[in-house]
Amino acid sequence: MELFQYPYMQRALIGALVIGLAAPALGIYLVQRRLTLIGDGIGHVALTGVGAGLLLNRSPVLVAVIVATVGAIAIEVVRARGRTSGDLALALLFYGGIAGGVLLVGLSDATSANLNAYLFGSLLSTSTSDLITVGVLGAAILITMIVLRPALFAISHDEEYARVSGLPVRTLNLLIAVTTAVTVTIAMRAVGVLLISALMVVPVATAQQITRGFRSTMTAAMALGFFAAGSGVWVAATADTPPGASVVLLAIASFLVVAVAGALWRAVRRRTAPAHVPVPEPHEVVLDRG
Repeated sequence: MELFQYPYMQRALIGALVIGLAAPALGIYLVQRRLTLIGDGIGHVALTGVGAGLLLNRSPVLVAVIVATVGAIAIEVVRARGRTSGDLALALLFYGGIAGGVLLVGLSDATSANLNAYLFGSLLSTSTSDLITVGVLGAAILITMIVLRPALFAISHDEEYARVSGLPVRTLNLLIAVTTAVTVTIAMRAVGVLLISALMVVPVATAQQITRGFRSTMTAAMALGFFAAGSGVWVAATADTPPGASVVLLAIASFLVVAVAGALWRAVRRRTAPAHVPVPEPHEVVLDRG
């Protein structure tokens, strides 16, 4: 724990905790809409923004926010108008984004170490200005996801019902796209663009195994993300491992522990329950109005 006396470790821990809360708060809507891979696609577009920032000698994070937001809005417009399938749209994001990023980084004076810092995260190099950016944007994402939870749940569960109910479906869809882009971008320094999708999805998948209501699932997912982020930074500090990979592996380990424990518990209940009393299975997707 002595390492956390140093300012750079304190910044790393605070930044990771903010992202650990914000990513699952958004990720639960992506899971409900079966868009779990969109974070990877937008992450690759953000990499193009990083390359543009390095080439133009501007802040890579700020340029990445702009580029990722534009890309997320464009792909949502294409998806909404039905001009291409969701899978094809994500493929365009994946391949075009990473190709553009590698090309622009190659044209700049940046080294491979600069690129790796955004691909896999560089949490320990978080500056005070980076932390302020992460804190402000992370708080905005959290507040938005919690305050607009009923409306966002409605469009995630049944878009046609939400439209008939008078909700601004297109605006809310664009809001989810933009917040996804912002979340991916601010998390680049923590876990990297190649791993951020895991932090948005895995805590939600873990929470769904132990909760039933949407509100409780969201709360549990945020708690699990917070735990994985804090524990990951502690493991990285004590075992000298990459922080981003440590955070994601702990999140996956939590999922495996809960899955195994749940399977064992259900097996025990089947053996002890009377033959005429069925044992309910956990729901894959929770469908209440919490």
